[in-house]
Amino acid sequence: MKHFAIILSRVLLCCSISTSVAAESEFPGRKLYLAVPYIELDDAYKQREQLVFVDVRSIYEYQTLRIKGAIHLPLSSKNFVANMKQLRNKEGTKTIVVYCNGKTCMKSYKAASKSRKFNIDNVVAYDAGIMDWAKKYPTEAVLLGKSPINPRDLIGKSRFQERLVSSVDFEEKANNNTVLILDVRDRFQREGIGLFIGREKRVTLDDEKLVEKYLDKAKRENRTLLVYDQAGKQVRWLMYHIEKRGIKSYFFMKGGVSAYYKRLRKEFVQ
Repeated sequence: MKHFAIILSRVLLCCSISTSVAAESEFPGRKLYLAVPYIELDDAYKQREQLVFVDVRSIYEYQTLRIKGAIHLPLSSKNFVANMKQLRNKEGTKTIVVYCNGKTCMKSYKAASKSRKFNIDNVVAYDAGIMDWAKKYPTEAVLLGKSPINPRDLIGKSRFQERLVSSVDFEEKANNNTVLILDVRDRFQREGIGLFIGREKRVTLDDEKLVEKYLDKAKRENRTLLVYDQAGKQVRWLMYHIEKRGIKSYFFMKGGVSAYYKRLRKEFVQ
């Protein structure tokens, strides 16, 4: 019996180590932010009535897809700490759960870490992200202002990748005068430098009215829409709004401006 207990304990230890390694691989932020407590997807759902959810992404991402009832306090805001302190005072001892796009997105960890630094207690990271939540618990998610959502309306990675083209192909498509080119980087990323000077339209995704104006223009004039951002990630959320309008011809620059300049440096060195 004792021999069996030893074997069982070893098996459980191996399983524990294997699970831990898998978790570290899937959630790299957990290893980088060891001091940040986190909550798993199912636990967050089960305890949702006792939790306060805070979305720390951009307003555009929040308005596109979010957890039902979540408060929006963007990590990028200069008032983030003040707003979190105000929320803590309002909610008393309730656990505040901060979330972002999940897994490889570090904003939830950074938000929890920053809160800890300024003595805002009982703040945990929900690090599986909004997509996992929306897929599993569609009745507790909001997509483009509507809830419950249909999980089939969520844009998965493979579907998004179908709209990505290399910077070379993007440039080639941009040579057509009938296209509408949008630079959706924010003003800090742009630094006054555009890729298609005189031909592109500059708009940040947070400027909802201007974004809608250009999307409606592309639809009305039946023009191919070409969009690029800094690293090829922000445009994924724009895809929901593009498809909602029924725009059929549109493409994003894979890797964004970062990939474009990387290619140029490589070509220059050669």
